[in-house]
Amino acid sequence: MSPLALLTQDLTITFIAAAVVGLAMGSFLNVVAHRLPRMLESEWREQCRELLGAEDTTGEDSERLDLVYPPSRCPHCGHRIKPSENIPILSYLLLKGRCSACKERISLRYPLVETLTAILSVAVIAQLGASWAGLCALALTWALIALTLVDLDRQLLPDVITLSLLWGGLCLSLAGVFTGTESAVIGAAFGYLVPWSIFHLFKLLTGKEGMGHGDFKLLAAFGAWLGWQYLPQILVLSTLVGAVVGIAMIVTFKRDRRQPIPFGPYLAAAGWVALMWGDQINQAYLRWSGLG
Repeated sequence: MSPLALLTQDLTITFIAAAVVGLAMGSFLNVVAHRLPRMLESEWREQCRELLGAEDTTGEDSERLDLVYPPSRCPHCGHRIKPSENIPILSYLLLKGRCSACKERISLRYPLVETLTAILSVAVIAQLGASWAGLCALALTWALIALTLVDLDRQLLPDVITLSLLWGGLCLSLAGVFTGTESAVIGAAFGYLVPWSIFHLFKLLTGKEGMGHGDFKLLAAFGAWLGWQYLPQILVLSTLVGAVVGIAMIVTFKRDRRQPIPFGPYLAAAGWVALMWGDQINQAYLRWSGLG
């Protein structure tokens, strides 16, 4: 009996497995969010030097930096994090939220991301089951969490993730996992071209940039995964939530309205909601509007 078939027989085991894997992935996603932008910046500097024919005189890119090396260290004292200190949530609780060496506080973000990833992973399996669609949805969910964290930190949606999602969605459409190939291709095309057109029209009228190019690629990826039929609800939901949160931040925290707000997290959240309950949302809208 395959492991996938075994998981489908006992829901308790299935949910526990999803939570444990989610906790582990949450810990890894914290690393991705911290290191991936630095890796990309190092790569961009190297490309610029090659184009200019310049040499690296700073030594910034001489050391190896990837998702597994160098080992994680305390940002305050440089203490190397032991495996026993890197157990999701449990280590944070045992250490009372402080570094074992210098006793400086460990950011609450780490256990929160681990917990959120576990909860969303269980939700995906509860909705889609321990199936191939469920496993693919888990991968999409984890990628969206990584994109959200990076965008919040750096206002960047890395191509290495968004374009991988785009091509992954198109490949899955060949097997009809979430939608057919025709719907996926149209979704990818319109998912990119619609916000791209709005971006350039807005820039033409105001001289300002309203969105980033990464947002176009992420919406195109959702179109490839779910089909063009889900794009309207993703756009409406993400725009509505983004506007409400943006206004609340300006009013409550006196945020400068000229300061850009990353749109990727709202787009990621709306896309995830569409992945989970998009069909029910579309059907409810059709019934409400009298079109169903």
